[in-house]
Amino acid sequence: MQAINKARISLILLFLIGIMACTMNNNGGPSPAVPGNNEPDTTSNKPLGGPVRIRIGTTSFIATLQDNPTVTAFRARLPMTVSMSELNGNEKLYNFPTSPNAGPLPTNASNPRTITTGDLMLYGSTTLVLFYKSFPTSYSYTRLGRIDNPAGLEAALGSGSVTVSLELP
Repeated sequence: MQAINKARISLILLFLIGIMACTMNNNGGPSPAVPGNNEPDTTSNKPLGGPVRIRIGTTSFIATLQDNPTVTAFRARLPMTVSMSELNGNEKLYNFPTSPNAGPLPTNASNPRTITTGDLMLYGSTTLVLFYKSFPTSYSYTRLGRIDNPAGLEAALGSGSVTVSLELP
């Protein structure tokens, strides 16, 4: 009986060592993702784009922006104060005007499957969306960032249109 258990443990260890050998590069670290190998694209979701302050009336929130080309173009438009409209009882939206000086933002849309309270997204290339309720979705968005602590966001946004200021702290 002990011989069978030792054999099982040996096989499991060999299996684990084999898996580790297949996923390590020569430096002992994980192998880099290779384009076209069906690895998920996480480059658009890195939280390295820095903070943005979102002011709604007398209430302020800090959001952490992603590190992607959309955020780079978005940050170039800050500071801005916009009137955001109500949509679906769970989000506020603002349509950026398009002009030769301020065209659409670059996009890398994907379906997040679930919207989380405090998500700041771009729908299409010209619609800024701030979500104040969590829910499942079938729509695709380009993630800009997320409010770090969204407690009180729904109350601050209220119902109907609201004036929202976005600025770099």
